[in-house]
Amino acid sequence: NLATHRCCIAMLRQLGRVAAPLARGAPRRMTGNLLLVRMLSARVDFGNLKVDANLAALVRDEIAPGTGVDATAFWASFDKVMSDLGPKNAALLKKRDDLQKKIDEWHLAHKGAPVDIAEYKAFLTDIGYLVPPKTDFNVGTTNVDPEIASVPGPQLVCPIDNARFILNAANARWGSLLDALYGTDVISKEGGAEPGKAYNPVRGAKVFDELHRLLDEFFPLAGGSYGEATAFAVKDGKLSVTINGQETGLKTPAQFAGFNEDKGAVSSVLLKNNGLHFDILIDKEHPVGKAHKAGVRDVVAESAMSAIADCEDSVAAVDAEDKITCYRNWNGLMRGTLSASMDKGGKSVVRGMNPDRVYTTPSGGSLTLPGRVVLLVRNVGFHIYTDAVMHNGEQVPEHFLDAFVTTLCSKNDFIERPGLKNSRTGSMYIVKPKMHGPEEVALATELFDRTEEAMGLAKNTLKMGIMDEERRTSTNLGACMYEAKDRVAFINTGFLDRTGDEIHTSFEAGPFLPKDEIKKQVWIKGYEDNNVDTGIAVKLSGRGQIGKGMWAAPDNMKQMLKEKIGHPMAGANTAWTPSPTAATLHALHYHRCDVFARQEEIAKRPMAKVEDILTIPLLSRKLNAEEVQRELDNNIQGLLGYVVRWVGQGVGCSKVPDIHDVQLMEDRATLRISSQHIANWLAHGITNKDQVMETMYKMAAVVDQQNAKDPNYVPMAPKFDGIEFQAACDMIFLGKETPNGLTEATLIRKRREHKAANKTVNVTIEPAPKAMNQ
Repeated sequence: NLATHRCCIAMLRQLGRVAAPLARGAPRRMTGNLLLVRMLSARVDFGNLKVDANLAALVRDEIAPGTGVDATAFWASFDKVMSDLGPKNAALLKKRDDLQKKIDEWHLAHKGAPVDIAEYKAFLTDIGYLVPPKTDFNVGTTNVDPEIASVPGPQLVCPIDNARFILNAANARWGSLLDALYGTDVISKEGGAEPGKAYNPVRGAKVFDELHRLLDEFFPLAGGSYGEATAFAVKDGKLSVTINGQETGLKTPAQFAGFNEDKGAVSSVLLKNNGLHFDILIDKEHPVGKAHKAGVRDVVAESAMSAIADCEDSVAAVDAEDKITCYRNWNGLMRGTLSASMDKGGKSVVRGMNPDRVYTTPSGGSLTLPGRVVLLVRNVGFHIYTDAVMHNGEQVPEHFLDAFVTTLCSKNDFIERPGLKNSRTGSMYIVKPKMHGPEEVALATELFDRTEEAMGLAKNTLKMGIMDEERRTSTNLGACMYEAKDRVAFINTGFLDRTGDEIHTSFEAGPFLPKDEIKKQVWIKGYEDNNVDTGIAVKLSGRGQIGKGMWAAPDNMKQMLKEKIGHPMAGANTAWTPSPTAATLHALHYHRCDVFARQEEIAKRPMAKVEDILTIPLLSRKLNAEEVQRELDNNIQGLLGYVVRWVGQGVGCSKVPDIHDVQLMEDRATLRISSQHIANWLAHGITNKDQVMETMYKMAAVVDQQNAKDPNYVPMAPKFDGIEFQAACDMIFLGKETPNGLTEATLIRKRREHKAANKTVNVTIEPAPKAMNQ
C-alpha cells in the first residue's frame, strides 16, 4: 500500500541506494563506474526464471489464449533455451571482443604504413574473421508472401511502441497520389500554387496534370491522354475511355485488372503494372470529382508492400514496462485488432487496420487485394540483455525474449479465426540486426528452431531477415546466408550502422575521412554491390527481398523522386522510406524500373570484390581548422538532437532537425556513426577534448533553440549537467572502449536513470555487470 511504499522509499534513501527524484534543472551528475538502474517489480517464478509479473500476465492473459500454447509451458521452454543457448550467445560476444583486440594489435603493429590489402586479408583469414567465400548454394526458403518474394515495392520501418505510427505503416499499402503530390514539394508553389489550409484549385490543377502524366507513362492509352478523358466505362471486359467523343482503350489491355460500380456507373478502375496497382476513383458528385472532366476524384496507388515493426533501433525500450508496450502492439497487429485514438480536425477518432479491397475482374469474377502491408518484426541484437526476465539471477539476451514472445503473438495470425491476417502463406518474418558473421546467424537459426518447437510450429515457419550492417557480415555475406539458407527472406544494407562498425573495427588504423567523403570511397560501392550480387548469386531473387536503406529527409520528396530510383536500378526489390507518403511516391520508381529484369542484367557482371570492401576509408591529407570544426559541429549537433529525445522523452525515432534545420528521420544508428567518428578523431589527434566540449556546449544551445516549442523539452544549457548531455559525452569519450561502437548500453543506462529520476519508483542503482558489453 501507499504507506508501505513510502516507508520503503524512505529506508532506501537513508541507505543511500536511491536518489530522491530530481527536480527539472537540478544537477543529475553521477560519479564512479558505469551504472545500471534496475527497476524493481513483482516477479513470477517459472523454474530458473523470474519473470516480470506484468510481462507474465501479458503472455498469460492477452497473447497465449487461443494459440494452443500454455503460458507455463511457454516459460518452461524459454528456461531450457536459456540454459542451452545462453552460454553460446555469451561466447559469441566474447569472440567479437577477441577478434577486435587482434585487429587493433595488427593495426598498431603496422602504424604509419599504408594497409597492404593482400596482407590484411590474409591476417583476417588467419584469425577467423574472414571465412571462405560461399555462393555455391541456392536459397531454399518456401511459403514466402508475394509482397516479400515477387512484388517489388517500398518498405517502411516504424517504431512498434507507438500504436498510431505502426497502424499508419500497416495501412500504407494504398496511398492517395493526389494527397502525396498536393502536400509535398513535388509540386512547385510557383504561379499561385501554394498549399494552404483551404484547397487551392491552382495547385489542384497542377496535381492533376501530374496525375495524368503518370497515368500516360505507366498505363498508356491506345490513343490520346488521360487529361482529355471525359468518361470511363467497361465494355465486353475491356476498359473504355471516352476522349473527344471517341472511345479508346489501353495500349496494353492486360493492364486492366478490375473495376467497381456504383449505381450502374464505374466508380473505380484498377490498373496493374510491374505487379503494382493504380486505382482511379471516380465520383462526379465529389468536390474534387466535380472539377474533373471525367469525374476523377483521386488516384490511389499501391504503395508500401511491407513494413518492419521495429523493436530495435527506432524504439527506446529499456525495461519490462517498455517491452510490454512493444509486445502488446505486435499482438494487436497479429490478431488484426490494434487500434489507436487520435485527434483529427478537433475530433477524437479511432483508427484501426484497413480491410481488404474487393473488385470485379474484367471477366466478371471477384478479386480481393490486401488492404495492408505484410509486416515483419525486427528483434534486438545479440548484445542487448534485459532484466524483464532473469535466469538464475542473471539478465537474459533480449533477442531470445523477443523471438519467443513475438512468435507467440504471430501464432495468432496462423490459427483459424475470423478477421484480418498478416501472412497469407503461414509465415512469420523476423529481422535480425547487427549479427557478426556466420556463427551468429547459425545461433539465430538454432534459436528459431527451438522457438518453433516450443510454439508447435512447422520447421521454417519463421523466416529470417539478415541486416547486412556489420563488417564481418558484409565480408562473409554468402556464408551468413548459407547458415539460414532455408529461412532467409530478406537482406539489406544501411550506411549509418555499417559505417559505425567500419570505424570501430579499424579504429587503430588511423583517422577516418569526413563522413560525406566516406560515402564516396571504394568500400561503400563494394559493400552495396556485394549485397545485391550475393543475393542474386544464391537465388534469393523471387524468394525474398534484397533491400536498400532509408531516405532520411521526409520533407524533401522532390529530391527523393529524383534520386531514389537508384535503389531499384541497383537491383533492390525493396528500399526503406520514412513515411506512408514517401512510400506512395517511391512506388512510382517500381513502375519505371522492372527490378527482376535489372537483376538479370546485374547477374552478368563480376561479383564485388572483398578486397574493395576491406579498403579502409582513411584520411590521407591534412584537414584545415575550418573543416575539422564543421565536421564536429555536424556530428555533435546531430548526436545531441537525437539523444535528448531518446533519453529525455523515450522517443526512439522522430524527425530531428540537422544543423541546417532540415528535418531528418533519425534512429539510433545516427548516434553510432557520429560518436565513433568523433572518438576516432580524438584518438588520432585530429581534435582534442577541449574542442569537443566547446562544440558540445555550442551545439547544445543550438539544439535547445530547435526544441524551444516542445513543452516537454528540458534545455541542456546553461548548466550542461542533465542526464541527456551526460549520455552524449559518454558515447563520445567512451567510444573507443565501447564494444563494436554500439550505443545501446549508454542509452539504456541513461534512459533508465532518467525514468528513475523523474517519477517515484522502486529502483536499485548498482555497478553495471560485464555484460554491459551488451
